[in-house]
Amino acid sequence: MITDIWDLFCNFATMNEEKKISVVINTYNAEQHLQRVLDAVKDFDEVLVCDMESTDSTLEIAQKNGCRIVTFPKADHKSAEPARTFAIQSASSPWVLVVDADEIVTPELREALYRHIRQEKAAEGLYIPRLNQFMGKTMKCAYPDYQLRFFIREGTEWPPYVHTFPKVNGRLDYLPKEQKELAFVHLANDSIHTIMEKDNRYSDNDVDKKAGKNYGAGALLWRPFWRFFKCYVMEGGWRDGIHGLIYAGLKGVYQFELVAKIIEKKQSQQQA
Repeated sequence: MITDIWDLFCNFATMNEEKKISVVINTYNAEQHLQRVLDAVKDFDEVLVCDMESTDSTLEIAQKNGCRIVTFPKADHKSAEPARTFAIQSASSPWVLVVDADEIVTPELREALYRHIRQEKAAEGLYIPRLNQFMGKTMKCAYPDYQLRFFIREGTEWPPYVHTFPKVNGRLDYLPKEQKELAFVHLANDSIHTIMEKDNRYSDNDVDKKAGKNYGAGALLWRPFWRFFKCYVMEGGWRDGIHGLIYAGLKGVYQFELVAKIIEKKQSQQQA
């Protein structure tokens, strides 16, 4: 009788543990929006901050809010991706929600995620839509901008390259884009100067990811044009007026910069 009761208790404890969610936030000098981000996720089971040796008040803010903190060496990394897998596997809950240090989780999104993991056959990963701003405007053409950020911790790995999604063991699903209250709210409203500075860093990382590509002069023309056309026409950038035109143009410029860097690297290797 006592053994049966103990088994029931253990089973209940295990089932309860399986319904927990850790929020994982990768940071590097993220003081600007961090307090608002932490306020929005305080009701999750755990908030883990994986810091890449910040030099501003990021760690003080995280400590003040009772976050668990782990450190990943900054070294010469230009993005958070090399630290993603380490951060995810440092979480203590079976389910993980990865949140950038400039993204807000709405109460509706939090409730939807807990409802999801209570299902009998819940998908092991969820794509979450994101609302993005540019030049002070929420961009229609940049929505839903799906991000694979919610998944089981066990077995999940994130490639160490910018603009990549994690590899999740299991079935993937999408939150409905029609319910915008379930979307991340992206607080970043970067200037054109900041975007171009980021693009320069990110394209350096992208070069390594696309090292096997054999781009030539045609790609210098085709890829920027196609990315502009896709953003401005197919994704509806024209609906955002002058903001959409500039936004699509910057997307094309990134592709030109990336292809040019890949060609430059291959020529340097051939001359070595």
